[in-house]
Amino acid sequence: MGLGTSGIILLAIVALLLFGPNKLPELGRAFGRTLREFKNGAKDIMGDDEQTDRKTVSAVQADAPSTEPTNNKRLPD
Repeated sequence: MGLGTSGIILLAIVALLLFGPNKLPELGRAFGRTLREFKNGAKDIMGDDEQTDRKTVSAVQADAPSTEPTNNKRLPD
């Protein structure tokens, strides 16, 4: 469902007619800032999820019984 070259050209012409050549660079910058903020926000959310997952795994491992053999066997006296 891609937009062909003719579709992109048509969108550019419509944008020029609607906003004019003076307003388009400003709109492009605003759109770029919006995308950058969204990307950074998504990274922050993903980073928070990873940190939470690590803390959860650490807590579960700390609560889990140790699988290491213990030498608590006593010999009879």
